[in-house]
Amino acid sequence: MSPFWRMAGYAILGTNIRSLRSGGVRAVAVTDEAIEKIKGMITSGALRAGDRLPREADLAAELGLSRSSLREAVRALSLVNILDVRRGDGTYVTSLEPRLLLEALSFIVDFHRDDTVLELLRVRRILEPAATAMAAERITDAETEGLRKLLDSIGPHPEPEELVANDLEFHRRIVACSGNSVLSSLLESISAPTTRARVWRGLTQTGTMAQTLAEHRAILDALDAHEPEIARSWATVHIAGVEQWLASVL
Repeated sequence: MSPFWRMAGYAILGTNIRSLRSGGVRAVAVTDEAIEKIKGMITSGALRAGDRLPREADLAAELGLSRSSLREAVRALSLVNILDVRRGDGTYVTSLEPRLLLEALSFIVDFHRDDTVLELLRVRRILEPAATAMAAERITDAETEGLRKLLDSIGPHPEPEELVANDLEFHRRIVACSGNSVLSSLLESISAPTTRARVWRGLTQTGTMAQTLAEHRAILDALDAHEPEIARSWATVHIAGVEQWLASVL
């Protein structure tokens, strides 16, 4: 577990213990109210990305909150990367970029089981072909050339681990070309837990390496030709192959 989430766990535990000591449900409800009020300031535009929050005493008075409930709310919102508490400087609204806000999803996905990997692959099969089709409409010559060099860099007979690392980077770049940062963050979160299954497939299933390389080339050719539906189809075939193999061995 990363230091970020270890500290988050301790802070949440500490908050729950304090809540039980100081009145249980009521204390939690007051903190929830404080969270909602700060959230309202951000969603209404009163606070924008990068803004510094007013002094604690001033903000508590403005929102009609106790300083302790405001402090708990700030701590909770900092755990999910909405606020950034800078010691000695103040508290700021983060950039609110999808990559930051979806970090919690990456943490949850880390608890996957083997059967959950199959479900993650099914979700990937729904989302990634759509992202690949979007990329085919937007991708530049420089980006397709970069993808071609990436594929060339591992040669025709890579080791399974090398192929999977190349595969992850290949698809990451394609999804980035879709121009949708939320989609990119979601797919990055759900792709990592499938790495072990993809390596194992490369080690145990005959012909997988050559098939993967050929499918990558087919996806790239469709991107280069700006053919969204062909790119979508090849991406679906590519992901479905891993999904079908995993379903057969679980």
